[in-house]
Amino acid sequence: MKFLIVAAAAAGALLGLASCATMSADQCLAGDWVGQGYSDGASGLSMSRLDDHAQACAKHGVIPDAAAYRAGRDQGLPRYCTPANGFRAGRTGSGYAGVCPAYLEADFMPAYRDGQIVHAAEQALTDARGRVDSLGRELADLDDKITAKQAELRAEGLTEAQRDQIRNRIQEIRRERANAERDWRRAQESVDEAERDVRDVRWRFRSDYGNW
Repeated sequence: MKFLIVAAAAAGALLGLASCATMSADQCLAGDWVGQGYSDGASGLSMSRLDDHAQACAKHGVIPDAAAYRAGRDQGLPRYCTPANGFRAGRTGSGYAGVCPAYLEADFMPAYRDGQIVHAAEQALTDARGRVDSLGRELADLDDKITAKQAELRAEGLTEAQRDQIRNRIQEIRRERANAERDWRRAQESVDEAERDVRDVRWRFRSDYGNW
């Protein structure tokens, strides 16, 4: 049994490594390092990506051509290092690996920061809506608890002390619900504010980057 567990774990580890391979066997054997470098450059990947490719291709006995890869990557970077792409990367919350040459980065980075502003506003809206939904579920749960306690209170055979205990618990739950409802209303106000912020930043950058 222990052997089977170890074997299964090893198989899972190999599967994980295979799923992380950056190049397939066919790509490694084709040896198009200029094309691979171009593709990676156009995707904004750093030179360290070549190390990942080397690891992926080592099992196939292939060693990358670093010079060809670098040349292709240098050709691909201008496709990535545009203001439009910088804005897109920032807006989607993508990281920037500092890959753009200085002459392209001068225009890329301001657009990237503009995109980050939009991303932050949209993320704040998502978080605010999540808070409203969470509190809504809490309110529904508290309502269910009140209903259950009220049904319990109608049961026969209870002593007056037991009924008082149930009534006290109902009051406690109602206080919890009042607090949750207050928080829900505040959270809803935060949603309204976040929606205004998103509209504002979209309008602010629309003329520079169009609709998205």
